[in-house]
Amino acid sequence: MTAPGPVAALRVLVVEDDMLVAFMLEDYLEQLRCTLAGIEMRLEPALAAAQAGGFDFALLDINLNGAMSWPVADVLVAAGIPFAFATGYRATVLPERFAGLSVLAKPFGIDELAAVLGATGPL
Repeated sequence: MTAPGPVAALRVLVVEDDMLVAFMLEDYLEQLRCTLAGIEMRLEPALAAAQAGGFDFALLDINLNGAMSWPVADVLVAAGIPFAFATGYRATVLPERFAGLSVLAKPFGIDELAAVLGATGPL
């Protein structure tokens, strides 16, 4: 497992519609000494959480029970909050405006998550 290093203490919002994956991410974040800022499983609450802020990084599932998380990503981009997509889809499904952003391919492990968190740079 990757040592916590520079990602420790990040406050992370998780937007994920699969409860088992959300629990796994909560465990990973705890191991990395990050703080879980919240778990949102539906688009509207995720959008409200993104607008409210109070976190350093967000991890977005692309498809939230049939609703794409693009509006949440748009809010994060406008606010300058770093984030990554987590998905079972290919990165080619991303709209062009999100090209080049980090995508974690499901299933992923703690080392991949730590690498994406660490790539956010100083906050």
